[in-house]
Amino acid sequence: MTRRGRDGGQVMRTRWLVCAALALFFAASAPLAAAYDLNRSIVRVRSGLVGWNTINTACALVGCQVLGALDTPPLSGPAVPSSLFVVSGLPPLSPLSLSLLGISAVEPDLLVPVKQAAPTAPDGLFRRTPMSYYGTAAWEGYLSQPASGIVRIPDTHCALQTTGDGIVAVIDSGIDSGHPTLQPLLTDGWDFTRDVAGGDEMADVGQASAAPPDGVYQVNQASVAVLDQASVAVLDDPDHAAFGHGTMVAGIVHLVAPTAKIMPLKAFHADGQGYTSDIIRAIYYAMWKEAKVLNMSFSSPTSSPEMARALDYATSRGLIPVASVGNGGSASLVYPAALDNVMGVASTSNDDVRSTFSNYGATVWVAAPGEGVITTYPWSSYAAGWGTSFSTPFVSGAAALLVGMEASADYSHVSRVVSFANPLTSDLGYGRLDLYQAILAGYALWPGAPPSSVPETCSSLGVDWSAAP
Repeated sequence: MTRRGRDGGQVMRTRWLVCAALALFFAASAPLAAAYDLNRSIVRVRSGLVGWNTINTACALVGCQVLGALDTPPLSGPAVPSSLFVVSGLPPLSPLSLSLLGISAVEPDLLVPVKQAAPTAPDGLFRRTPMSYYGTAAWEGYLSQPASGIVRIPDTHCALQTTGDGIVAVIDSGIDSGHPTLQPLLTDGWDFTRDVAGGDEMADVGQASAAPPDGVYQVNQASVAVLDQASVAVLDDPDHAAFGHGTMVAGIVHLVAPTAKIMPLKAFHADGQGYTSDIIRAIYYAMWKEAKVLNMSFSSPTSSPEMARALDYATSRGLIPVASVGNGGSASLVYPAALDNVMGVASTSNDDVRSTFSNYGATVWVAAPGEGVITTYPWSSYAAGWGTSFSTPFVSGAAALLVGMEASADYSHVSRVVSFANPLTSDLGYGRLDLYQAILAGYALWPGAPPSSVPETCSSLGVDWSAAP
């Protein structure tokens, strides 16, 4: 399917920039930590050569250090053949010198900053009665927020009887594995910042639990959360500028597709910085672990050839990539959203107009609500976020709903039916996401028919409006 409004095969995305080493939440105002290695490179060894031997020999000759392979399972080491590596300290070399060393391509493994929007506390954060939601407990304000009705989540779950399936891999800052709303749905993930199993966002803070919340606090440039003062004090540090982002993204996926699984792939630190190489590793990991949807709530103004290559391979294996188009308020191209095989998502207000901070134009496939979206937050709490980062998981959730209808659904199928959206202005792609219309389009694409009548239980919309146990 041809992308609408495409410009030279490039597309833009959210306010999260991912080039070489990316900045997740709003690192634009956060200083780079001294611990980051700013002299890293992503290196591909020429086809036909023994990768580990070639890169080790090359680094021995020119004085660089091999940090690891990117296209093999974590911790597999030299026992598993590889052709893509991340190295530190590779000096500038001529194309001839690189060729003699057996190297076919080199790109920088950079860090990129990101901008945010100013938040305010929506009313839903004060509606904290716990409800039963498809086997988990969730706050009333999270379930009944305006964004849910705008994209027609209740109608879709109930009238069309689809609640999602498959695994949504979330490449982000990690996910709070103990959050009661998310914990039952989490599958095996990985922390690429530490190279250990898991992907728990709580590893970035020393405070394992929080006191009862005593208010709504602004926790960064784009979010407010229900917390206690002690927890807020922990976050009052540039090293935690993006803490909670991954848990927030995961909560929106769950809101849309409550019976889908979620895979935490932690490629970003709590300060909002992450290496492109770790993003690439996460993409390959998602394929090895048979994820069906890939949520990427980040963006970069610079294209990474190796990231594009990984995503090409991922889509050929049936993975469905979704990414944000960025928060610069411009028509600038960002990546990976600008790639042909990625759905770029813009942000709209609850009045169905483009958010002032949202990028627009050729990169946008569809838009989704991105202002004051209420979602899960670490310490078993909830928060509201602003940005295309929070619009993106609505579309990832839509993909999971479609996978629940047809397990073989791939990028071409899903992008086609998601395009049955609510038309807005031409710079917002196919318009604002409409889950109900997308699922109906899915019934037209795949065998089967939608339910002939609305179930009697539809008034509950899958929610038990009595207090959860």
